[in-house]
Amino acid sequence: MIEGRDQGISWYNKDEENLAFVPGLMGRIKNFKNNPQKEGRSMDRCKHHENRDEAQKRRVGELEKIAEDQAICQSGSPNFMAEPKTAYYMMKKTVLFIILLAIPAAAMIGGWIGAYMASKDDGIGAVRYLQGADTDLQSQIVMIAKEEHLDGIPAVVKKAMPSVVGVTTVTVEEDRFFGLRKGRSVGTGVIVDSRGYILTNSHVVNDGRTHEVTILLHDGKDMKAEVLWCDPTLDLAVLKVDGQNLPVATLGNSDRIVVGETAIAIGNPLGLAFERTVTAGIISGLERSIPVSDFHSIEGLIQTDASINPGNSGGPLLNGKGEVIGINTAKIRSGEGLGFAIPINIAKPIVDEFIAKGEFTKVYLGMKGVNAQQYARNYGSILGAKEGVLVYQVVPNGPASKAGMQAGDVITAINGEKVPSMTRLARILYKYRPGDKIKIEVVRNGQLVTLETTLIAETRR
Repeated sequence: MIEGRDQGISWYNKDEENLAFVPGLMGRIKNFKNNPQKEGRSMDRCKHHENRDEAQKRRVGELEKIAEDQAICQSGSPNFMAEPKTAYYMMKKTVLFIILLAIPAAAMIGGWIGAYMASKDDGIGAVRYLQGADTDLQSQIVMIAKEEHLDGIPAVVKKAMPSVVGVTTVTVEEDRFFGLRKGRSVGTGVIVDSRGYILTNSHVVNDGRTHEVTILLHDGKDMKAEVLWCDPTLDLAVLKVDGQNLPVATLGNSDRIVVGETAIAIGNPLGLAFERTVTAGIISGLERSIPVSDFHSIEGLIQTDASINPGNSGGPLLNGKGEVIGINTAKIRSGEGLGFAIPINIAKPIVDEFIAKGEFTKVYLGMKGVNAQQYARNYGSILGAKEGVLVYQVVPNGPASKAGMQAGDVITAINGEKVPSMTRLARILYKYRPGDKIKIEVVRNGQLVTLETTLIAETRR
């Protein structure tokens, strides 16, 4: 018998009859066998006063029986280690058993809660898969495609920046006291073709009345430019430099933009000292109208809170993909974060024709007008139409004159498309080519009159 006291454990071998005893019990049995005088005092308590030898044998047997009942045995294991079944040991087993039962129970409860919360989730972006549902409900489910944007504003700027140019103009004006005087101004433009076609604002090049135009490229080179076309009504102009393999901007689709999406402006605010300044914001509104004179306003504009300052004019307004969605044109000085851009889709047909043919031919109607609504508001006049274009001059022998148009007529529609303003009239006419026939609806003395004419090409004067 080999005894060990560490952690209350006794080791035994096969010679001790494969029993594992409570610590010290085997020693007590041996002491009883070897010293019956000491351990045999309890024999006096025996009811029948058996003789010493019989009592000794019976006592040894009882002690061995007690040890056997309290032992943890494993038959056939010559070196078995046993742990007594103490109260602590039993409590530990009970706690372990409870934990083992609690883990799967908690998992099941968590699963039920998760499933319930998922069934209540109506968050944006969640995708539901319905099986066996009502077909009417299924027909109402619309999957919205994710827009792919570049990885942040730095990526947008890296893509678009090389195509942004500085536009410096020199104008010569006659002063009654000082004679000829030169004026210099700075704006922004964007390259739309690798051969050197540049899109900017008409007012940046003084509506074509400039003495000299210089383009500052992204790499620092200066190039002289020519004004090929401009339209003060749309506030757009196309310039041309002699270049090859110039970096080109990607034109987006301004009809697809939505309020709240990212808007990034690049330009030269306050001159070339702050060239290629980047500002960012969101699309704040669509189809905005701003007055530029008493009788003229620019309509259908994109509103943004991206900072636009003098010098930003003509620069690109970009979306999150780095595409040009507008040409920055104006801001309202009395408020912060009120900038406006011309939708790029207005300029696309013009740009495309320049790229394809090297020129753009604008149709000519032969009349001058103002916004009827603004005129009526300023002068309190009743024109017979709530909105339209009030004609104040008809050019002799022009298409409008040949159709019978008169000063005082209010143009309300062309080929059935409503004309609420001069800006919209200009946009509509850009859809047609010289030789196209159109029907013009006008209000004359409160009566609706339909006129017909053939458009001709406008000649540069």
